[in-house]
Amino acid sequence: MRRKVSNPLALAVLAFLVMGPQHPYELGKQLKETGKDRDIKYNRGSLYMVFEQLLKAGFVTEQETVKDTQRPERTVYALTDTGRDELYDWMRELVRDPVHEYPQFGVALSLISVLDPAETVELLHTRAAALTKVLDDTRAMVAKATGDGVEWIFLVEEDYRISVLEAELRLVEKLTGELSQADYQRRWHEVFGRNT
Repeated sequence: MRRKVSNPLALAVLAFLVMGPQHPYELGKQLKETGKDRDIKYNRGSLYMVFEQLLKAGFVTEQETVKDTQRPERTVYALTDTGRDELYDWMRELVRDPVHEYPQFGVALSLISVLDPAETVELLHTRAAALTKVLDDTRAMVAKATGDGVEWIFLVEEDYRISVLEAELRLVEKLTGELSQADYQRRWHEVFGRNT
């Protein structure tokens, strides 16, 4: 389905507005404080642009403009009924329907045969070490959050991240072993060695 606004940041804005009207700056602070910025890339300019797109699409409305003596005028936005419908429809689609994504590592794997196997093994060892560090850091963050009383449902994206990282690490280790085999290295040099 083609959506009027398809940016993942827009989905996050709609989800946060379910809890009540907000100013973009405050919503941005909440994205950072809750760690959602680990999954949703944004900056201040892109956040304001998404609010404008959502306003134009009829998914949010300007609820009020607040003026106090210390800050410039701030517009507070609220979710419309159409925006609420869009949020739930979009979320259902994302949870229900698998889609093919194009991660950069997948691109590299599809073309990896052009690299010398010995060099590739070194690169994969480096990647494995980096993946292990990210896994350790993520597990520590989840353990701390759980210890601080954060409910598991608010950490489910981190469980997903851990599962994906573990699967990638297993693949990297398997691939490293296969590329290290003398038979593969000999065949690679017969095909590609003269072109490097």
